[in-house]
Amino acid sequence: MSEAQEKIYLMRPSVGEEELTAIKEVLDSGFLTEGPKVAEFEKNFASYVEAKYAIATTSCTTALELGLRAIGIGPGDEVIVPDFTYPATADVVYLVGAEPVLVDVDLRTYNITPEAIKNSFTKRTKAAMPVSLFGQPLSEDIYATARELGLFIIEDAACSAGAIVNGKKVGSIADFTCFSFHPRKVITTGEGGMLTTNNDEWAEKAKCLKKFGLEATDKGMEFLEIGTNYKMSDILGAIGLVQLKKIETIIEERRAKAHYYTKLIKEADLEEYILPPYELPNARHTFQTYACYVKVDGARDKLRSFLAEHNVETQIGTFALHLQPAFKNTKKIDECRNSRLLYENLIALPLHHLLTKE
Repeated sequence: MSEAQEKIYLMRPSVGEEELTAIKEVLDSGFLTEGPKVAEFEKNFASYVEAKYAIATTSCTTALELGLRAIGIGPGDEVIVPDFTYPATADVVYLVGAEPVLVDVDLRTYNITPEAIKNSFTKRTKAAMPVSLFGQPLSEDIYATARELGLFIIEDAACSAGAIVNGKKVGSIADFTCFSFHPRKVITTGEGGMLTTNNDEWAEKAKCLKKFGLEATDKGMEFLEIGTNYKMSDILGAIGLVQLKKIETIIEERRAKAHYYTKLIKEADLEEYILPPYELPNARHTFQTYACYVKVDGARDKLRSFLAEHNVETQIGTFALHLQPAFKNTKKIDECRNSRLLYENLIALPLHHLLTKE
């Protein structure tokens, strides 16, 4: 490419006139806080992921916090967290007063393993917080292992709206599942998140906590919990409704382009140097991120620099938490070698609706 080549972005949200029309409708209504649009978005999202309840929040991070608090996780409890994830996954465990325990991930799927859950289990362990990373769903044995150990499962599915494993939608399997609508995700509301569950009691508790602890009683409206304000505005809810109508088209387009990337890597005999992302059998990977493993030590960052010079935006996969200063004293199981290798060698390539074969 020449220096004049138009920039190829890592991600571009699929938004347009429909979203603008939806925003205008809310502005014209004069009702901007959480209201009918958010309620409709929650209802439609729950139906889409085949969950009983969906609770809109300000982010996936606040959804994770609500899930932990609704279940009753707090001081003295341990929560199993993959080391290879964005810091928010472990941050929320500290925020509720519990202790995250960092475990290694699988080098092929980038996700936590059943063995890691078993090896980190103690009498203080109350929950597992697996991450279905980059749109790759968790294998069902991960859920089964956590349940056999009597653990609650709060899934960080920030990247995985629309992912499927063995015919089941991510969002319908864990005790709580948390999604993100950040602009790099499959669908976006700018910022925002969603919490899904099939449990009546936990759903009511999460709804109460996100609205200052306010709940209707026979005395009227009373504050029953020490809550906070994690409400989604109707502006974002309106955008979410439009985005949700597009989600299947967006996912199938992303999958087609991801498979084309993989085809090019294989046809060029580059698998000796760079491994395309693995897909679980009997599952649908949404490819929120197309993350490849660069097998040559030290080459990932050189490749990123080369592509940046040619106006191609890339990113690392995500972080090995045990290498970050904020988590230097966090309990971890073994050396988390795979997490470190992925942190040092994964490269996320551009993938979005504006990307063409040319």
